[in-house]
Amino acid sequence: MSDTRPRLLLTQRQTSTVMQRIEQDFNIPAVPERQLTTRELLDTARAFQPQAILISTGLPLRGDDVLLLPDSVKVVATVSVGTDHLDIPALHARGIVVTNTPDVLTECNADMAILLMLAAARRASEYGALMRRGWGRSLAMDELLGTRISGKRLGIVGMGRIGRAVAKRARGFDMNVMYSNRRRLPADQEAGATYFSTVTDMLPHCDILSLHMPASPETDGMINADLLSRLPRGAIFINAARGALVDEDALIDALRSGQLAAAGLDVYRNEPNPDPRFLELPNVFLTPHVGSATVETRTDMGMLAVDNVDAVLNGRDALTPVRA
Repeated sequence: MSDTRPRLLLTQRQTSTVMQRIEQDFNIPAVPERQLTTRELLDTARAFQPQAILISTGLPLRGDDVLLLPDSVKVVATVSVGTDHLDIPALHARGIVVTNTPDVLTECNADMAILLMLAAARRASEYGALMRRGWGRSLAMDELLGTRISGKRLGIVGMGRIGRAVAKRARGFDMNVMYSNRRRLPADQEAGATYFSTVTDMLPHCDILSLHMPASPETDGMINADLLSRLPRGAIFINAARGALVDEDALIDALRSGQLAAAGLDVYRNEPNPDPRFLELPNVFLTPHVGSATVETRTDMGMLAVDNVDAVLNGRDALTPVRA
């Protein structure tokens, strides 16, 4: 007997809870052991003729690739907030609904930003390397000293959901929170943070700078040598947003020169193969784009993506559609 369930193309495994739902409610091809490439996605889509595709960051679907999708596809649901891996206008031009998963990963991404701050400020990479070498001697009182983040001045670029969640946590460390945003927030959302209309004006006041904004052609490489030079010498740089926001040559130069004391990075321009020069820098704490990587959040993200697919295929409005 033929399978009458909606056909869903899964480009990578989801958490066990999400997989149980998908396997129960959808007709799917073999679950890939790793994330598909764009070419593998297109080849599988042509053979399987799915009505929906579940995708995520790290799997670009742009330009001519979109034109090669079969007409069967009605919805592309990305298990992410960011959509810079997707060509939204091209997908919409094909009549394909695009959805994402905002809100559900706010708390975990904010936690990750604080982890990066603490790890960069307290030289976690160097401490870990020392322990793996066997430690073996007492440290002098002035050796491998980090910087406390309590009471420091934190500048946030992008005060959306995640930026505000980071600010909330920073107040627990008695940090002086500043932010730059396209527009000033209402007082209740601002919660005492100091607003700067431009990033340039804010930078000289920042002991720590943290990015929390989406990538776009307009923001590509916005954190460049000029902006980094405006920070106080010895500042700390945090990026848990998007690697495309940063001129990585300028960032590496600033870390080598001491203009930046340290950096905490979860995202990079070339993922999953970031610039190897980062690995040579002891004052950088690196994580592999795992801001949302908890069981709770990844399950919530997967469930929301499947909710979106279910809504579209059943003639309802998507819960979290991505507009043009």
